[in-house]
Amino acid sequence: MSFEGVNTIAVIAAAVAAFVFGAVFYGTLSKPWMKAARLKPEDAKMDPVLFATTFVCELVMAWVMAGMNGHFGAGQVTLWNGLVSAFFVWLGFMATTMIINQRYQMYGWDLSLIDGAHWLGVALIMGTVIGAFGL
Repeated sequence: MSFEGVNTIAVIAAAVAAFVFGAVFYGTLSKPWMKAARLKPEDAKMDPVLFATTFVCELVMAWVMAGMNGHFGAGQVTLWNGLVSAFFVWLGFMATTMIINQRYQMYGWDLSLIDGAHWLGVALIMGTVIGAFGL
């Protein structure tokens, strides 16, 4: 099932995998992340709207990544190209934007390292899933 060269099933699978990764990642690092983000545990809320927004945004990210990989041409949506593209998207856009925002917001590098590792994982997972579906 595809739409303009984008495999819809791959996009959904990539978004679901990234969302699950984020839940496990931040669940594991919740205490250091809350400290770095200057949040008190009692102020942290499990808001369904926030989770829904996160998932929709990850669907958009996966769709864009699939579209970018599709521009390589027929037969070029591969596991390797998915991983390489994901890394460069993370380095050039995700990490840099996050670092700039967190510096202006006066957060420490500890938050950038935690969030940066999360977004690297998200990008690599999406690139892997999208690339694997293209094999």
